[in-house]
Amino acid sequence: MSEIIRINSENIRSALMSLQPGQIVHLSGTIYTARDAAHKKLCQLIQNGEPLPFPLQDSIIYYAGPTPQHPDGQIGSFGPTTSKRMDAFAPILMQNGLAAMIGKGGRNAAVRTAIQENKCVYFCAYGGLGALISKCIVSCEEIAFPELGCESIKRLTVLDMPLLTAITPDGNSILKDTQ
Repeated sequence: MSEIIRINSENIRSALMSLQPGQIVHLSGTIYTARDAAHKKLCQLIQNGEPLPFPLQDSIIYYAGPTPQHPDGQIGSFGPTTSKRMDAFAPILMQNGLAAMIGKGGRNAAVRTAIQENKCVYFCAYGGLGALISKCIVSCEEIAFPELGCESIKRLTVLDMPLLTAITPDGNSILKDTQ
């Protein structure tokens, strides 16, 4: 069994340079959720020179949307969504400071190139384990685009969120490119 690497979002840039494809990471700190509709809005804000709802520099985006909150107040299942839906937008976000992405599945060649050029990392969350991942979420606050419902942007505080290093800053990967 490989050693688990513990990373805090505050030191993501320095931590990601030593990661190897296939390494298990436990991530703690602040991350943001955004899916394709939110990515489109973020890119429009960048193109129009308008302020973003959160600081993109050295941030981490999790491609996810939660299921409804339980009656006891506990957050619902919070599993990853398919990353290739964000491929058209990811290079622009990386060029503007994004440090890491979390999702599931392969990425296209343009995203892999942008990962290398911008020294970013792509983590895979374990699909099918949304209920387990939800137990790593300490807090969840909607911060932008409430009209998108479950696809709104949320700020999460996570503790030991289990991830798999899929594409490293040098472009090495455990995945095949998508089309």
